[in-house]
Amino acid sequence: MKVLFLLLLSPLQGVGASGHREEDFRFCGDRNQTQESSAIYQHNPANISIKNTAQALIIKSPFLPKNSSYEYSLAPALGRYRFCIDWFESNRTLWLVYGKKSILLGRDPASRIPWGQESQKTEGTGAYIFNVSYIIKGGKNTSMDAKAEYSFHAPPGSIPVWKQDVKEKLTALDNLIAQPLAPATGSMEQQRLRRQLGELEEMLAKVELEGQNQTFGEATVHATVLRVQPSQTPQHLTFASQRESGEVQRFTVDLPSSLFMMVKEKEEVVEHRVLLMDINRQTMFQDENSSHVLGDKVVSISLVDTVVANLSDPVVLTFFHEQLPRNITPLCVFWQEHTSASSGSWDSYGCTTVTGSSQTECKCNHLTYFAVLMVSSPEITSVHRNYLSIISYTGCLISALASICTIFFLYFRSKQRDQITSMRIHMNLLVAIFLLDVSFLISEHLAASSSEAICRAGGLILHFSLLSCLTWMGIEGYNLYRLVIEVFNAYHDHFLLKLHLAGWGLPFFCVMMILLASWTNYGPFSIPIYESVDGRSTHATICWITNPLIHNTVNLAFFSVVFLFNSVMLGAMVREILRQNKKGHKLKHALALFGLSILLGIPWALIFFSFTSGVFCLVSLYIFTIINSLQGFLIFLWYWTMVLQARKSPDSQSSSDSAKLQPSSS
Repeated sequence: MKVLFLLLLSPLQGVGASGHREEDFRFCGDRNQTQESSAIYQHNPANISIKNTAQALIIKSPFLPKNSSYEYSLAPALGRYRFCIDWFESNRTLWLVYGKKSILLGRDPASRIPWGQESQKTEGTGAYIFNVSYIIKGGKNTSMDAKAEYSFHAPPGSIPVWKQDVKEKLTALDNLIAQPLAPATGSMEQQRLRRQLGELEEMLAKVELEGQNQTFGEATVHATVLRVQPSQTPQHLTFASQRESGEVQRFTVDLPSSLFMMVKEKEEVVEHRVLLMDINRQTMFQDENSSHVLGDKVVSISLVDTVVANLSDPVVLTFFHEQLPRNITPLCVFWQEHTSASSGSWDSYGCTTVTGSSQTECKCNHLTYFAVLMVSSPEITSVHRNYLSIISYTGCLISALASICTIFFLYFRSKQRDQITSMRIHMNLLVAIFLLDVSFLISEHLAASSSEAICRAGGLILHFSLLSCLTWMGIEGYNLYRLVIEVFNAYHDHFLLKLHLAGWGLPFFCVMMILLASWTNYGPFSIPIYESVDGRSTHATICWITNPLIHNTVNLAFFSVVFLFNSVMLGAMVREILRQNKKGHKLKHALALFGLSILLGIPWALIFFSFTSGVFCLVSLYIFTIINSLQGFLIFLWYWTMVLQARKSPDSQSSSDSAKLQPSSS
């Protein structure tokens, strides 16, 4: 009788080990041990897997090994063994029970046990595990087919996360943010930190809360979880941060009721969770332009398991701060993650900015990472903006009409070869001024239209007109120098054709390169304008270059070259006239040449004073607007003044070089 009892027990050595039921997760199976083998434990952050071979039982899990030793000898006797893998939530330990032997495999500091089955197939091993089952505490015992390898992952919401886990993650992230980023690997480090931030948000979505709200605070990262119970008539949710930190003293969040109605229609939920992240450092959100965020404050607002966009009622985020300098305009932005190698950038699409003396209100139609960007702007109030607008529109309209009249008059002038070149250069410059005036007049109206494509085309034409105008100014300077310094009758083959290729081809090449680099480089561009009453700011939008770096690099560099060239040409021409002219008209000719050169680019140098501030900047802006908006009209006046002088003074048509600058009276 004893022999029969032993025979019944022999196939399942160690079966008594399975009678224990205090664990939170258990996986059990039978293994045929055909040779001396071992248990190998490996750390795997993705999931937990059990693989059987003739030489070893290989176990992988996210739990850290208890020590440096990760290979354990199993029972020396051959035969069939029952083994179980147990996880205990109370002390966060993972055990292997093999026959009568118990082995502590690892501990889990983050309490992330992967529950749930994910089947995998392993072919060609032949070392199957039989009589397989697993059980989760509070659930049913589930049987599985015999295989050589099993893998388990966590179904959504099945892993409880405790407050201690969140605090440990917050502390680790806080320490990482405090470390300075290396310039060479700054973008990669930012992306790594944002991944860590995303993992923290996942933990907050599952954390066990004791009340309706729970706050987890660190020096840099502050997190709040808000519970919202579903109801037939959802209410607005208002949250006020009491934490004071630097420039931004505090902030408030107002979530519209439509946000929770939308979620309720999509799925049946027991409760909604709103996650608020208060980040006091911009380390993770540095763009290529090194944009500065107000108080280094970045606020994240999200709804668990829901992407929120295109809200009918906006989310209102209000920042309370100290009074900002007059030359700084706050702009509400959100972080736009890039799929390319670049880190990301700040964007204001879908957000409206309402500013006051000590607060900035952001109204956005989506949820993400928000901040207030500090944008440098000239000290222009709405009153001065209205005056400057009237001057600009009136001057451009008069200039465009005067340019057309002068073009037609020049077209029917003398056809002598020595005059055709100068006349054609004047005509091309006036055509460029006409295009610049017209494109500027319609730019703001195009920006108000709903078509982005039309606005991009308008911005491209405006930029092309500006570069063409600058190019023909430079050609005018060269032509005047050629008339004075070179032999008057010198003529070059295809000279006009070369000038046309340079005058129109170079600007066309520049705008095409900018467009090919990115078609979003042209489009609506907002200019901040201060309200004179309460210090708030509004925005005037035109169709222009959307990238400030391109504007500063291309336009300022282009004008600087033209300005320096024309200044040198002006000095050389005035010196030559004063030296060669012997007929007593030195002052008249010098002033005529100087006046022409001023109209062809010298007043544009006032643009450099836009980098200053105060009354001096405002005065220079008015002078720049008056002179340059009327440029076509001033050229018209100068030309007719020269014509009348030529008709009144026939003796001026002498052989002197100064006379060559004046239009023929014929």
